Amino acid sequence: MDYGIDVSRWNDVQNWRSVRANGISFASVKISQGDYLTSPTASAQVSSARDAGIAVGGYHFADSNVTVAANVKRFVDEGRKRSVFDKGSFLPMLDMENSANANITWSTTTANRFIKDFIRQLRDATGVAPVAVYASASVWKGILRPDEWVDDQVFLWVALYNGDPGNLGGYSHRRAALHQHTQTGNVPGVAGHVDRNVTLGSFAVGSLTIGNVTPPAPGPAPQPQPTPGGWVDYRVRSGDTLSGIAAARGTTVDELARVNSISNPNLLYVGQIIRVPAGSGGGGAPTTGHYRVEPGDTLSEIAARFGTTVAAIVKANNLANANVIYAGQWLDIPRGGSTPTPAPSRTYTVKSGDTLSGIAQKLGTTVGNLTALNGITNPNRIYPGQTLRY
Repeated sequence: MDYGIDVSRWNDVQNWRSVRANGISFASVKISQGDYLTSPTASAQVSSARDAGIAVGGYHFADSNVTVAANVKRFVDEGRKRSVFDKGSFLPMLDMENSANANITWSTTTANRFIKDFIRQLRDATGVAPVAVYASASVWKGILRPDEWVDDQVFLWVALYNGDPGNLGGYSHRRAALHQHTQTGNVPGVAGHVDRNVTLGSFAVGSLTIGNVTPPAPGPAPQPQPTPGGWVDYRVRSGDTLSGIAAARGTTVDELARVNSISNPNLLYVGQIIRVPAGSGGGGAPTTGHYRVEPGDTLSEIAARFGTTVAAIVKANNLANANVIYAGQWLDIPRGGSTPTPAPSRTYTVKSGDTLSGIAQKLGTTVGNLTALNGITNPNRIYPGQTLRY
């Protein structure tokens, strides 16, 4: 098990390094609610937790009284300001609770429809696939129907205050990944009580961070090989993880830990200097047998590049929907596939009156893919003559 906490403005975290030193490796911070509320402590909580070496993410408290689009916009706008959708952040979470004070009440119909649409729109807006859905055990048992909207990058977060980490009181689901087991936990560095959480089964904090989610079904990806040519100094930045640095530099977590005498691969500090392979590492075409999905890829394009079929890839990976794959996802390529040909270079020149959502629809892609491929931080700011890759 990995241990974590979730916090809102009601939690007084006075020393995040003490929190980290006491075994807390992940945290989820309330960012927003509905289309009207941003937590006044979100920025300080996120940045302080991240600086302490904790994998920190954000969560949104859903409001049934406003549209899904309005909920998503609030979360995305405020979450981006705090970098909670960046690589290395803990996965974003949707908090599904009734609230008498806010007049929020969920039914089976409204809740499941809301969750399905929220996940889709959040992914379109951010390009981030992994997401957790949080609810009490009673809501999971009586209202939510995860099989209507779950896939291999949706994770269930179950609240059951029994003080018994990992015991969900008889509830089970293959995607149950997190258990909030108390709301009166005590953690050094936090004044007063705090919600405590644990990971479940084979799920771990390393696989629940953006950019590091590896779906269980396809199996482990091949380990990258170290890059020749010497090692250089690298200064750890906010949001970095050792696994992310290893992937970017074409080496392994174990090798980085060995070279830098790092005893805990989950513990890095902003400003820390570590030795990494020179150059960007990796590169080259993926080997036959495994392929990591790139932004803008479709299953038909991947099948054509490997000389196989969509049906064969779907079968090999137990995909529920041939139209749903995500950047960063590993796919097993059936035997007989050939070395892939390079993806064609595609560009689009922005015209007067264009919007990113309109361009995405015209090109058969998503806003999230376009922003990721072109380094766009504000989807509302594009200009005539700008060249976009897709």
